[in-house]
Amino acid sequence: MQKICLLGATGSIGQSTLDVLARHPERFLLQAVSANHSVDRMLEICRKHRPRIAVMADSEAAARLADALAGEDIEIRSGEQALVDIAADPEVDTVMAAIVGAVGLMPTLAAVRAGKRVLLANKEALVMAGQLFMNAVRDSGAELLPIDSEHNAIFQCLPNGQTRGLKQRGVSRIWLTGSGGPFREWPLNRFDAITPEQAIAHPNWSMGPKISVDSATMMNKGLELIEACWLFGLPESEIEILLHPQSIIHSMVAYNDGSVLAQLGNPDMRTPIAHALGYPDRIESGVEPLDPVTVSQLNFEAADENRFPCLRLARAAIAEGGTRPAILNAANEIAVDAFLNGRIAFTRIPQLIEDCMQHIESHPGDSLEQILADDRAARERVRRRIAEDLA
Repeated sequence: MQKICLLGATGSIGQSTLDVLARHPERFLLQAVSANHSVDRMLEICRKHRPRIAVMADSEAAARLADALAGEDIEIRSGEQALVDIAADPEVDTVMAAIVGAVGLMPTLAAVRAGKRVLLANKEALVMAGQLFMNAVRDSGAELLPIDSEHNAIFQCLPNGQTRGLKQRGVSRIWLTGSGGPFREWPLNRFDAITPEQAIAHPNWSMGPKISVDSATMMNKGLELIEACWLFGLPESEIEILLHPQSIIHSMVAYNDGSVLAQLGNPDMRTPIAHALGYPDRIESGVEPLDPVTVSQLNFEAADENRFPCLRLARAAIAEGGTRPAILNAANEIAVDAFLNGRIAFTRIPQLIEDCMQHIESHPGDSLEQILADDRAARERVRRRIAEDLA
């Protein structure tokens, strides 16, 4: 019986994780869950799945949840330290790190340092602090399993699940696939008029608003590129991004002998979640099996960095290294939030990120304090530039 801590229970990954867990009550026990401020959804989770501990990031939300669950045997906590504590709880075997954004870094890092099996859905932890994070995995003996559909697909295509020394094992190249989002074929002269409602309407996947906008700008693929460099120990020059609008092939690994291995499946996050939860066993996920007969066509095309400048910025960030990826990520988070709230145009997102990368100095990425300092500096600059735009 694995005891599970689910960080980010109310998001799309969290909901899919709960669905898979509920299919295997003999195998998994939900020890702890966390959410930001959605009391109603957390209340529903607590009553249905009965975790021992529930953490709300917001203290007022935690108080409301505690009132609603009064008399029930569920401990309610709040705040960042509470997130860190449940991630490192000695009672927990496996941590699903599904908090979106930089706020997920500290609890995910705490789980790694505690030597847990960490199912990594929070890509920002590696984007912001890749070297520090991977050093902690090595030093603690934690087991790191990727949840992003692309990285999980790559993991499944590697020899014996090995993620280190891939060149010596015959790997020549990795292809990260991406659908291209809702604007893959839109005329560029219409991009200024893109609305938040249009940007979050992903053609294949059901995701939260921030990740959906990242998909529309292709920043999600840029962040995944950075993540893949750290997960698989390859330079960015050996990882290519390939547009695949059907979202059936989730990524591919090319070998020196000419072989290319791909992982295929219907676009449903329960597949990589079930793979990682059960690993090395295969467990039922609830996903409809892929019917090759109904897949009449699989298309591929190169990613256009003129259409999607965030890809170029992400490559530049990981090539430079240090805290540059953390600066990129921070700028993107603030810009995307401003777009979703109608404060900037869609095309302003990469402009603000590039401005931030040009004006915020990068430092070595081996200090958590420096990473967080540069993260704050980037956020402050983007907020200031947005305020200037609106003045």
